[in-house]
Amino acid sequence: MTLPTSEPESNFARRFRTPGRPEVPALLLTLLGMALAGLAAGARAEEPFVEATRATGLDFVHFNGRAGESFFPEIMGSGGGLLDYDGDGDLDLYLVQGRMFRPDQKVEEALVPPHHPLPLTDRLYRNDLTVGSDGSRRIRFVDVTRDSGLAGTSGARGATGFGMGVAVGDYDDDGDPDLYVTNHGPNQLWRNDGDGTFTDVTSLTGTGDPRWSVPALFLDFDRDGRLDLFVGNYVDAQVGNHKLCHTAAAVRTYCSPSLFAPLPDRLYRNTGRGRFEDVTAAQGIDQAFGPALGAVAADFDDDGWIDLYVANDGQPNQLWINRQGRGFRDDALLAGAGVSSEGKPEASMGLDAADFDGDGDLDLFMTHLDRETNTLYVNEGGGLFTDRSVEMGLAQPSKRFTGFGTSWLDYDNDGDLDLLVVNGEVDVIDELHRAGDPFPYEQPNQLFENLGDGRYREVTAEAGAPFQLSEVSRGALFGDLDNDGDIDLVITQNQGPARVLLNQVGQDRPWLGLRLLTGDPGRDALGARVELHRKGLSIQVRRVRTDGSYASANDPRVLFGLGDPASLEAHPVERVRVRWPGGRVEDFPAPGHEVAVGRYTELREGAGRPVADAKPAEKAEKVE
Repeated sequence: MTLPTSEPESNFARRFRTPGRPEVPALLLTLLGMALAGLAAGARAEEPFVEATRATGLDFVHFNGRAGESFFPEIMGSGGGLLDYDGDGDLDLYLVQGRMFRPDQKVEEALVPPHHPLPLTDRLYRNDLTVGSDGSRRIRFVDVTRDSGLAGTSGARGATGFGMGVAVGDYDDDGDPDLYVTNHGPNQLWRNDGDGTFTDVTSLTGTGDPRWSVPALFLDFDRDGRLDLFVGNYVDAQVGNHKLCHTAAAVRTYCSPSLFAPLPDRLYRNTGRGRFEDVTAAQGIDQAFGPALGAVAADFDDDGWIDLYVANDGQPNQLWINRQGRGFRDDALLAGAGVSSEGKPEASMGLDAADFDGDGDLDLFMTHLDRETNTLYVNEGGGLFTDRSVEMGLAQPSKRFTGFGTSWLDYDNDGDLDLLVVNGEVDVIDELHRAGDPFPYEQPNQLFENLGDGRYREVTAEAGAPFQLSEVSRGALFGDLDNDGDIDLVITQNQGPARVLLNQVGQDRPWLGLRLLTGDPGRDALGARVELHRKGLSIQVRRVRTDGSYASANDPRVLFGLGDPASLEAHPVERVRVRWPGGRVEDFPAPGHEVAVGRYTELREGAGRPVADAKPAEKAEKVE
């Protein structure tokens, strides 16, 4: 991969020269600059990520509308989504914007003016990816919001929603990914019309939940071949019940969610006639709820049916086990995944599900508030979990930080799933406030390397300049932006710029990429389980998803890192096995559907070799 043109400013300098953010005092700038210079001197020669925000043309800056009253929603946004909206084979970018929270407030009252011209709006950026004859790649993000018809999204003047997050899925099965935008206020479903434009079909589809929603995801919970919709709601914080809160040092800050009533979640079933019906009560999802900030849909008990896990802020989480189409049952507490190992609910925010330990079932990882620890729940089989955060090396390094967006990713393509966590406080950091920081909530992000045995080592100090910044990070979007076979990042901030981090090490190792399609003309098979079988090695398991992280949607493609060339030669790929969301199991390659290393291959349901004797709950075999 050809690296982007070097930035004219250092990452550090640009952090404090972000449009719309005042500079910090000169003394603090000098001291921090010296510290970062020392860290950079000790960094390894080949850093895993390089910032390419300016080189890619991305100019988005989030606006939270704060005017000194500390309305709770101001500090919680916002995320974004990756999707190939125009069908050209590369990932485009949708970013969620805020606004003034109180309806009678004017933008001129904001402590920091918006970077973008009015009216404020969410933004859609088209990825104009070019590949040179020498294999060099160049990403260019072009703002196409106005031409796409999306200028009426949550941040727009006159809109009643305060933007939070994004879900991506092809709900109408026409081959184009659609957008569901969550807000404080009515959510919005935008249908992709296939010609570069979107239409607001919220009223038509019956999906405009009016509460404060943060996570949302598409899933086929009833296995009828249509994508349904889950919406996680947070708390009832309004202008009318606004509360004043302060730190121990009597500094105004944002209030805890415990001061507000939690809101019930919603499950919508896709009827297939362009509408959704609310089946929350009929499916049992109304039996428990809390302040939801994270959600993933995956088969945790290996019975072939998609379950739901919901991460709640300060209250027990829910593990909704799908009773094979006969409704859901919350098994979180009995399964060991509802509270911490000490029996306490924690401030769950970001969330992901993956098979990090290679035993064939899906584990859970979630981020928490500072003074707590991030949590790794290991699936012991059949959907029973054990909190092993301490043993795996993930507890202590997280104790000083408030985590939001997160995901398992194999950033170096060695075959093991690493972890990224983006951080940013929700309570004033007194030390920064005393130093004169105008927005004292900044914290550094963290990268953890999988040591190959399931244990993790923090490698933040070795991860390069982008990881030496302290910012107020929220969403983290994961996907292969330049199609070179490794996972890149887009990190969103609260009251700050979205950043593009390009992976510069993963593509140097062999890899295998897949896009799984179901139906006609073909939509991403969200919920499919993919197994990579290699001679003499344990299988690798991935899931087809866009969900996870925090208020964000990810690349639906599946990427397998294959380690060093010598490892690939000694342990060649034998087959790919897919358990499709409807229960069908197939092996690839099949006639006319070869799977090749070093490129992305489309696999379509029905085109593989049927595996008639594969049981729905079959565990992945592990070869010692």
